[in-house]
Amino acid sequence: MSETVIHNTSSLQRRLLAWLENPRTEQFIIGVIIINALVLGLETSPAIYARFGPLLEAIDAICLWIFTVELLAKIYVHRLRFPRDPWNVFDFLVVAIAWIPATGSFAVLRALRVLRVLRLITTVPAMRKVVSGLLQAIPGVGTVMLLLSLVFYVFSVMTTMLYGATFPEWFGTLPRSAYTLFQIMTLESWSMGIVRPVMEKHPHAWAVFIPFILITSFTVLNLFIGIIVNAMQVEAEEMIHAEHEERQRESAMILAEIRKLRKEVSALREKAPACPDEKGNIDSNSSSARTSS
Repeated sequence: MSETVIHNTSSLQRRLLAWLENPRTEQFIIGVIIINALVLGLETSPAIYARFGPLLEAIDAICLWIFTVELLAKIYVHRLRFPRDPWNVFDFLVVAIAWIPATGSFAVLRALRVLRVLRLITTVPAMRKVVSGLLQAIPGVGTVMLLLSLVFYVFSVMTTMLYGATFPEWFGTLPRSAYTLFQIMTLESWSMGIVRPVMEKHPHAWAVFIPFILITSFTVLNLFIGIIVNAMQVEAEEMIHAEHEERQRESAMILAEIRKLRKEVSALREKAPACPDEKGNIDSNSSSARTSS
């Protein structure tokens, strides 16, 4: 991608691109993001903010200016190609939100400054790979969510009809039943907190709750994990394939340059005049080349 960006660009753009892609620059930006995250966390402490508030705000402002300069450099280098990369759009939105005055009706945006910490995702390639895999898994996850919603609806109707009269606080309405079943699915106090009290009045309630737990907690949720792992594996394979193709293109370019240099050297040897050595003898190769010419 760098080669396509460098092509037909000014010297300033090439220097800025080299600066942006320099590993030291990336490490510096990562360090600034971490410092900014620590500062935002310290600002939540009233005691620390009362003592070091101006200093923390100054560091936060410096970090924001650094992010802004980096973003402007990216926009200048990539021009119209900048919005084509979703990660660039994400960085732009995060930095733009930080510049909105957090006063009056926009005071809530002050809390959104912590979104700048998420820039680590766009800066660290390993994190970016994980998020790309998660995004690719969204269609499959949506299908599993639909299946899970269907299971929840069926069991919510069943538990409301079976236990709504005796346990209205848990199963009195459809939303209450769904919430209680969600608690059971997470296995949070499901036995002693909910199922055993229900079984005291409905001894066969286990026949409803145990299949629900097996279907949701041990089957459907594992489908989430399988889909996400598969998507991340596909993403990793695509990246490896892209890197392999890039290396092949670079190798082909290097070989083409080597062949071109060989032809130029051969042409220069053919055109070069015969040079006598120290004893006055003429180089046979040069002589034969000149004779043949």
